[in-house]
Amino acid sequence: MHKLVLAGSLTANKIGGHMRQVHEIEKVFMNGHSHLEVVCGPMFSGKTEELIRRIRRVEYARLRAVVFKPEIDARFSKELVVSHSDQKIASVPVPNAAVIRDYLGACTETTHVVGLDEVQFFDQDIIYLCEDLVALGIRVIAAGLCEDYLGRPFGPMPELLAHADIVTKLWAVCMSCGAPASKTQRVARHGHKVEDNQVLVGAGTFYEARCRACHVKAIVELRDDEDSAPMLDFDDVKL
Repeated sequence: MHKLVLAGSLTANKIGGHMRQVHEIEKVFMNGHSHLEVVCGPMFSGKTEELIRRIRRVEYARLRAVVFKPEIDARFSKELVVSHSDQKIASVPVPNAAVIRDYLGACTETTHVVGLDEVQFFDQDIIYLCEDLVALGIRVIAAGLCEDYLGRPFGPMPELLAHADIVTKLWAVCMSCGAPASKTQRVARHGHKVEDNQVLVGAGTFYEARCRACHVKAIVELRDDEDSAPMLDFDDVKL
C-alpha cells in the first residue's frame, strides 16, 4: 500500500515541507511499480511547472517519457508545453485520448512515463487510457484544473482524482486579497464581453486565482483601476 500525498498547505508548498513530500513521492517509484499521479489546483498554482519538473527527472534517469497536451491549448505554443514561468518541454498535441492510444501503439513496452498537461480538456476516455497505461507498467503524470471558474468539477478530473495513486494539490495566491487561493476566477477586462461556456482557453487575460472568500461564481467585470494592477506571480510572493 503506497501513501497518498496531499500537498494541501501553502506553507508546505513553498517551504521545506513541500520538497519533503515530493521526495517521498519520487521514492515510491524506485521499486519499479507504475502509478497514476495527478497534479491539480487553480490557475497560476504551478501545475504545469511541476509536471515539467517530474518529466525532466525521468529524462535525467535516461527513461523514455512522452508528454501529450490537448491541441486546443495553443496559448504559448502549438507543440510545446509551456508554464506561466516560461519553462518549456516538448509535447505532442492531440485532439482526444484515442489519438494518444494510436500514437503510443506498439511502443508501450519502450515508454516508461506518459505526461498529460491540461488533462481537464480531454474526453472521458482519458480515464480508461490512464488506467490501461498503468496496467501496462507505465507511470502516468496528469496535470490540470480540478474545478472550472464556477467551482464545478472539470471534465474527467473527478474520476482521475478518485483513481489516482498520488494526488498533489497546489495553491496559488489570491489576486484580490493575497491569501492562499484554491479557485479560478473568470474576469472581463475593460468591459469586454467574455464567453460563459465552460471551456475558454486563456491565461491572465481571462482568469485570476482567487481564495474561497473572494471567488464569485460568475464572470467578474474588472474596473479600469483594477485591470491596471500588476498580476501577482506565485513564485514572487515571499511567505
